[in-house]
Amino acid sequence: MSLSVRDLSFAYHRAPVLCGVGFEAHEGELLAVLGPNGVGKTTLFRCILGEQKRYTGTIEIDGADRKRLSSREVAHRIAYIPQTHAPAFRYAVRDMVLMGTSHTLSPFASPGKKQEAVADAAMEKLGIASLSDRSFDTLSGGEQQLVYIARALAQQTKTLLMDEPTSSLDYGNQIRVLNAVKSLAKEGYTVLLSTHNPQHALWYADRVLALKDGRVAAFGPAHETLTETLLEALYGTRVTLTDSQAGPVILPVPNIE
Repeated sequence: MSLSVRDLSFAYHRAPVLCGVGFEAHEGELLAVLGPNGVGKTTLFRCILGEQKRYTGTIEIDGADRKRLSSREVAHRIAYIPQTHAPAFRYAVRDMVLMGTSHTLSPFASPGKKQEAVADAAMEKLGIASLSDRSFDTLSGGEQQLVYIARALAQQTKTLLMDEPTSSLDYGNQIRVLNAVKSLAKEGYTVLLSTHNPQHALWYADRVLALKDGRVAAFGPAHETLTETLLEALYGTRVTLTDSQAGPVILPVPNIE
């Protein structure tokens, strides 16, 4: 499974957001998308998912042109994991995960034993089977995010798009979710993950796509690409990289008069 983006550009009312963006994500790879607010990370995901159609350039999913694929065909190829948010209704966890199988059903059909088995397997993989009967809105933020990931796995696609999956989580849950995501990449999933935290990218990503002013500022292996110079250019603040037992750590340089 692979995702290829070439010369992608998009504008809102003639205001450019993405300009000539290009990259590839491969099977078994966790690719982190970095950049400051408003740089186009979410717009990039919306173009890939088909929510924004008026782009120029090419998006290919497993060699197929995105613009030639229906929403159902895309659902067979890519699963989207949003940021944690409260659902409008109090669904049980198992019902939330079952929603991931909806693209395999005909209109108005209900999930059957096959879909239930897929949902149960997805929860088991992420270690949340014991939560299946719980109401989603009673879970912690980290547990909710794992439910969203399980729902994506229930789509039975091998490409996952994750939009800042740890943005609303406490530190412990951030690490638990990222550990789970990294394990999925090692199992062969293609993971495209946006984050505001470059440390997460340094620890977990195989490669990094850095965006600045809607353009690609850098693209390559995380440990080679995330330099002090790049981070300062992206975020407008001085940092230093230092070694630790856990690997390289990004430290801000405080400007204290």
